[in-house]
Amino acid sequence: MLPEIRPAKVGQWSEPALRVLRERYLLRKDGEVIETPEEMCWRVAVSIAAGEGRYGRSQAAVREVAEAFYDMMVDGYFIPNSPTLMNAGKGNGLQYSACYVLPVGDSMEEIFDSVKAAAIIHKSGGGTGFAFSRLRPKDDIVSSTGGRASGPVSFLRVFNGATEAVKQGGTRRGANMGILKVDHPDILEFIDCKLDGGITNFNISVAATDTFMEALARGEEYDLINPHTKKVVGRLSAKEVFDRMVSAAWRTGDPGMVFIDRINASPANPTPDLGQVEATNPCGEQPLLPNEACNLGSLNVSKFARPGDDGEQSIDWDEMERVVRLAVRFLDDVIEMNPYPLPVIDETVKSNRRIGLGIMGWADLLFIMGIPYDGPEAIELAERLMSFVKDKAHDQCAKLAEERGPFPNWSKSIYKDVRPMRNSTVTTIAPTGTISMIAGCSSGIEPIFALAFQHRVKQPDGERVLTFVNETFEAIAKERGFYSDALKEEIAKRGSLHGIPGLPENAANVFKTSHDIPFEWHVRHQAAFQRYTDNGVSKTINLPNDCKGEQVLNVGLGKKDKSPAQLPTAGQQVIRPRPHSLAGKTYRKETPIGTAFITVNETEDGEPFEVFVQVGKGGSDTMAVAEALGRLISLTLRLPSPLTPQRRLEEVISQLSRIGGAQPMGFGAGKVLSLPDALGRTLAEHIGQIKAPGSPSDTNERRRIGDLCKECGQATFVYEEGCKKCLSCGFNEC
Repeated sequence: MLPEIRPAKVGQWSEPALRVLRERYLLRKDGEVIETPEEMCWRVAVSIAAGEGRYGRSQAAVREVAEAFYDMMVDGYFIPNSPTLMNAGKGNGLQYSACYVLPVGDSMEEIFDSVKAAAIIHKSGGGTGFAFSRLRPKDDIVSSTGGRASGPVSFLRVFNGATEAVKQGGTRRGANMGILKVDHPDILEFIDCKLDGGITNFNISVAATDTFMEALARGEEYDLINPHTKKVVGRLSAKEVFDRMVSAAWRTGDPGMVFIDRINASPANPTPDLGQVEATNPCGEQPLLPNEACNLGSLNVSKFARPGDDGEQSIDWDEMERVVRLAVRFLDDVIEMNPYPLPVIDETVKSNRRIGLGIMGWADLLFIMGIPYDGPEAIELAERLMSFVKDKAHDQCAKLAEERGPFPNWSKSIYKDVRPMRNSTVTTIAPTGTISMIAGCSSGIEPIFALAFQHRVKQPDGERVLTFVNETFEAIAKERGFYSDALKEEIAKRGSLHGIPGLPENAANVFKTSHDIPFEWHVRHQAAFQRYTDNGVSKTINLPNDCKGEQVLNVGLGKKDKSPAQLPTAGQQVIRPRPHSLAGKTYRKETPIGTAFITVNETEDGEPFEVFVQVGKGGSDTMAVAEALGRLISLTLRLPSPLTPQRRLEEVISQLSRIGGAQPMGFGAGKVLSLPDALGRTLAEHIGQIKAPGSPSDTNERRRIGDLCKECGQATFVYEEGCKKCLSCGFNEC
């Protein structure tokens, strides 16, 4: 039972924060929300502070810690990972950790034990990582049955199907990471396994070894090793394998690369004598041993900016130290109170006691300080800030070791010859997905995705358009006297300040969005923070347009019409008949539902006349839809119209482009959302509206805030911190 009297302090919650909290976090009864955000914070604070009582603290002392935890959350200084907010104190028996790694052994029993464990974890909001590297390769002889092995990719599909069935109870979609070592004989099949549009519930990554990277640098081959027999069974060109990874990643966004030897030689594996890290959590920032989990939480660093007497902003380092120490205590208490889903996980977690304290609100802090993201001053501050967080967090970890004892495996760890530690890892910069929305701050260490965006709400009397503006930018702009409703609407159209006249000097340099920042500065930020982070750093690096195969469709940039269209007379009101023969082009296009072949035929005058679309098998529903699209476009081109066929095709393109589907593929401007989207892109390429894959990009790119969210339908679904999330409703796939 919660103590009857909750602290009086109340939080300041934005409308997006309240929407996310109501939909996914607050306690419900009979389908109705019965909890306020403050009551949620108190529920979590009391539940986690109960861990203090296990070390002899009095009831009054536990209450005092609970109040400190409450203040820290309700003020938005620190927010724990989503499963803790969703489950702590509800009495539902569901666990509090965000990320797990489960072993996948080379037997049917071990494989399906992991499937079951993953389903239990997904049900309560956790994500899972798996290494399939121990599984014998496809067609290997199984001695016990005399049959042939299915191979890692076959079982990867089994895990994917199980995740699809669970869907995590509607609060948090199942997320997985599948990893295979680069020297596994089935590596090429693994690299290409998402090209057919399947395996939608997994991120996949290749575990790249030092041996592979050295062979790649020298342009040499490397050995493939059967994990069952440990024998060399073949060789591959490192460059050809790497090129295959690049090609698949360009087309689908996967695979990534996990530098597994680098991980095992770093503080990310603090107990190398006990075992090697084989896999990570779904977003890749948290390496874990098999059956290990990590409890994460993030500081909102923008909360520590303070105005000085001279009007300049500075950081309150003393207050930051206080919150860092309190957050480390909170995360260690989570380990005590967490109802882990399996006894082996409980034992493994408590042997190493990993925690992952990270940060969010970095872009907001830079806004407040007046520091451009893409400049050396930002990098210097990043190193100073993360060095400070690591130093104080590790010191607090050592103090907890004095108070409660070190983690049980300390004597077998990389810290055995130095000061005892309560937790084997202390810092992780994880995706902050919805918790940054709750805190009302920018995500992780990312620049903001957009200064403003529009949210469209259908109502009985029509559509209402709500414009949301970055809170930090709005406050600063109002303080400096250049904010207006007209500016807000203009930013929502553009996504950034770029090109807007009449702004104060330096405003456009400071208030930049992710797409305004050269990729080199994204890399420098990641390096600066990683230098002082025990585990990994989630970061999205936005590449320049000329690094992408295609760019966002921009209707209106195509070839000009040859002549003004003439209105048809009464005698011309017929569908143009098809000539005996037509010439055209056929395009091969990868789509989320398979490879499409799109043919565009033209008249002798070079005007588009008909379109054929083939995808899937003849007689299938997929092929029927594809054929229908082609027929309707062809009919549009052949019907009488005041528009030329060229203009009609441009209008068709505008209707097809960016139609969202359930299984988008690729990323950035090259992402293909659906078969209609793929068709629109191909037709645009045919008439010259966009460049063909591999061609130099047009610089006149139309800005879009994001893709269509499958939950709320808004065009605010973005890829950030290695995680897909909606800026409007908080839905995410991380």
